[in-house]
Amino acid sequence: MKARILRMLAVLLAMLTAAMAQAGQLQQFGERPEAPEIVLENLDGEVISLADFRGRVVIVNFWATWCPPCRKEMPSMQRAWQELRKNDVVMLAVHVGGTSDQVWEFASEFGLDFPIVIDTTSKVSRSWPMRGLPTTFVIDPGGRIAYFALGAREWDDPDILKTVYALKR
Repeated sequence: MKARILRMLAVLLAMLTAAMAQAGQLQQFGERPEAPEIVLENLDGEVISLADFRGRVVIVNFWATWCPPCRKEMPSMQRAWQELRKNDVVMLAVHVGGTSDQVWEFASEFGLDFPIVIDTTSKVSRSWPMRGLPTTFVIDPGGRIAYFALGAREWDDPDILKTVYALKR
């Protein structure tokens, strides 16, 4: 019995170690399905569509102001945005639920200046293969989901940026 428990603990530890090693990276999405459309208003009331960015790499981040891991990753997203926009990569943050006042306050607090749209009804968010917040997808220039990340990341990590930039080729 004791040996069996130790074996189970060893297997669980190995699985946890492997999961933690991948936690900071992007995961391939497999067959690269077409990304669902996004047509939502930004904080200025302008309509933004994912289709507007066809031909470019797009990072689509689903998040909420009340989500602690979302709050944790926002400063790194802003730092990444400073580099990404110089290299013609789009970052689009989709706030799930809430009001524009909440999101404006949050964006001001964190100094965010990348595009943010609000999915007040969560209808758009439900059309994406999300499993929690934050969930981020990296869309290739052809409009297909190439990578995803479940949970917070350091978006300005050189390995993540290298993976994103490789899609431009």
